[in-house]
Amino acid sequence: MAGMVWKPDVTVAAVTERDGLFLIVEERASGQVVLNQPAGHLEGGETFVQAVVRETLEETGWSFRPEALLGVYVWQPEHLARTFLRVAFCGHLESHDPSRPLDHGILRTRWLSREQLAAPQARLRSPLVLRCVEDYLAGVRYPLSLISHLMPSSPAALAASG
Repeated sequence: MAGMVWKPDVTVAAVTERDGLFLIVEERASGQVVLNQPAGHLEGGETFVQAVVRETLEETGWSFRPEALLGVYVWQPEHLARTFLRVAFCGHLESHDPSRPLDHGILRTRWLSREQLAAPQARLRSPLVLRCVEDYLAGVRYPLSLISHLMPSSPAALAASG
């Protein structure tokens, strides 16, 4: 439609693996229990790296250290008039606070294999979940320096954005 402004939902996601298992959140979305990476929306004034660190902590209680960009993904669900632009990172978990309350809608964290995520009954929140795991397993990695943030910000935020 002419004149309509297209505004994708910009999200971040964390892919982290330990002994062949991936950190996944079980969450309630649109009335269903689904599986997803720790993920969420980029907020105004934050870098992608800051957003993925924040979302991982809020959804899992884990401190996440992004080490590489995994990819940039666009998903247009058939049942929604929305488009999602996901910037996914891989990295390592540094510490865990099991007493930290998890974000609203997050039921629990789980460690699942690629095979468990690929199973027909897995109830993935989106096809992006499995695609990110498969890209990770295929060795896809891009330097964090691929992302530039050109915005007025504090000196600390500018230093963090590299």
